[in-house]
Amino acid sequence: MSIKNQVKTAVLLALLTAIFLFIGSLFGRAGFIFALIFVGLMNFGSYWFSDKIVLWMYKAKEAKQSEYPDLFKIVSEISRLTGLPIPKVYVIPTNSPNAFACGRSPGHSAVAVTEGIMKILNHDELKGVLAHEFAHIKNRDTLISTIAGTIAGVISYISNMFMWSAMFGGRDDDSRRNIFGLLALAILTPIIASMIQLAISRGREYFADETGAKTVRNGNHLANALEKIEKNVDVNPMRFGNTATAHLFISNPFRGQAFLSLFMTHPSTKTRTERLRAMRF
Repeated sequence: MSIKNQVKTAVLLALLTAIFLFIGSLFGRAGFIFALIFVGLMNFGSYWFSDKIVLWMYKAKEAKQSEYPDLFKIVSEISRLTGLPIPKVYVIPTNSPNAFACGRSPGHSAVAVTEGIMKILNHDELKGVLAHEFAHIKNRDTLISTIAGTIAGVISYISNMFMWSAMFGGRDDDSRRNIFGLLALAILTPIIASMIQLAISRGREYFADETGAKTVRNGNHLANALEKIEKNVDVNPMRFGNTATAHLFISNPFRGQAFLSLFMTHPSTKTRTERLRAMRF
């Protein structure tokens, strides 16, 4: 992992620690101690198990070669072309077309594709998409992306817990503290989201596009795939998961989200496809 990504990872984990300790302090000494224990476990889990957490978020199931022979054939071929270990392969049960890579290192990585993407892309287009995901693994930016997604998801889930607690709590002091905690989260969550999204550079998508296209020596296949994905996501957006993890995917899997318009992590498909089609091999 590069020094730059090491620093980003440390900043994200430090941010997570500070936010949780602050929220815990709103509920007194006991709340602070609970937050301290929780964040310690979360920091450990984010580094070692963030890939499994994100795969769980998206209901991904490890694929069997007997069920997806063409998918495994493509993965094996790209593994050979890149010189990277063969990652674990997962399938996400949704018609929304998309894919992502995750894992803390090339030796501990996974690629996940949706059922939808395998339906709309031909062999060469899917190969272009997977070459892009292998590029993320090769460029060693999957750890920072996966940790960012895990943190964003956890913050979102905890925010929801506070919301329900405040809505159905009583009118005693604890309830008032819950409402105060909810207000704090309402203010802090956009800031957290901004920090997370700023840690993920749009430039990494251009670099992965370029690296993936060079791997298969063709930029048109990925360009065609990106156009198909964008068109079909408008019809079949992702119905589960968390919008704050959009940066993990090759293309934004959520549509019509005002929040995402403020924190876009992907360059426009038009710009990406133009760059890909202009490449010469």
